[in-house]
Amino acid sequence: MYKVNPKESSSLSRYQRSAGGQGPLITMSSEAVRAVDRFAWYSEQVRQYIFPITLSTPYTSDFRSEVSALQLDTMQVVHFTFPPLQAARTARHIRRLDPDGYQLGWIRRGAVGVTQLRSDAFVGTGDMVFFDTSHPLEADIRSKDAMAEITVLRIPRNALSLPAAQADRLLARPLAPDGVSGSLLQQHLNTLVARASELGPAEAHRLGAITTALVASFAADRLDRAEHVPSEARTTVLRAQINAFINRHLGNPELRPAAIAAHHHISLRSLHALFRHEPVTVSATIRHRRLERCRADLADPRMRDQPIAALAARWGLLVPAEFSRAFRAAYGMSPSEYRAEATRPQPSARGHKPSCTHPQADPPNRRHDESSQSRGSC
Repeated sequence: MYKVNPKESSSLSRYQRSAGGQGPLITMSSEAVRAVDRFAWYSEQVRQYIFPITLSTPYTSDFRSEVSALQLDTMQVVHFTFPPLQAARTARHIRRLDPDGYQLGWIRRGAVGVTQLRSDAFVGTGDMVFFDTSHPLEADIRSKDAMAEITVLRIPRNALSLPAAQADRLLARPLAPDGVSGSLLQQHLNTLVARASELGPAEAHRLGAITTALVASFAADRLDRAEHVPSEARTTVLRAQINAFINRHLGNPELRPAAIAAHHHISLRSLHALFRHEPVTVSATIRHRRLERCRADLADPRMRDQPIAALAARWGLLVPAEFSRAFRAAYGMSPSEYRAEATRPQPSARGHKPSCTHPQADPPNRRHDESSQSRGSC
């Protein structure tokens, strides 16, 4: 996380005091900050208006963003516009500062891959998602339009009057704002964001109670729906979540059935039961998907200069001899034989000296491997 030095901190504080406007609304833009300081500035706003968290982004050279914060009695509505980034809140962050409440995020533009407690989900544009400030959190926020846009409600824990065990069932899950309570909450938030500058302190105080009631009704409705979902459907959803988790972590050599079961807070026996009607076991599923990724890399002409062992290691297969045996058993030839067959030049290209190539950037979800990326054929 970028650190803001004392000189920067004082200039940011002056800007915040002058940017607010009338009444309970504060609006801020990174345009008032030097380009090189904008990511540090935004990180400070998130720390102040959400909670301590580590942010990272490829757009550090000029991180253009906007923040609007509206205080409604004990609840706060914060609207963020910003480039794609990754966020991680750890136990250390929680010990530093825990607002001890919930947060409801509405994804107005972009999408979020999020993990908290026992949930691991993808939340698309238009959906909402609950977080608990007292649990570690990971989020990957992306947007095809270059800028993401999210409205966040900060909600005191006692405002929802939900037992912790029930509230935990809502965490890090995509929640569509449909039904009566969802539609009312969506319309209400739209009006708040669009007309926040017209609110006076007294009206904002009264609207806080209304907003809290709408969020509580929305949360209760989602819980009622979950209780009426047939067990077969819940099993299907859990199996889909586990399959998605496996695909995202194929490059981790520690990806094993026990780790998968622990991450999803189920027993190893329950995990195997979920895959009982699948074509292969959990371990075989992991092995097959890793081999398929390796086979695709071996057939990629752009990777022909990468050592076979390095390609296998990208997908969690660290022992070359074991990888070679598994590959031959699956495809009837060794990895080197398959690569030679798949990347053989066309007749018209024979005798042509290949041009100097450079290693390619890692495709999404691949582990960064310095040893394999540092090799080129120049």
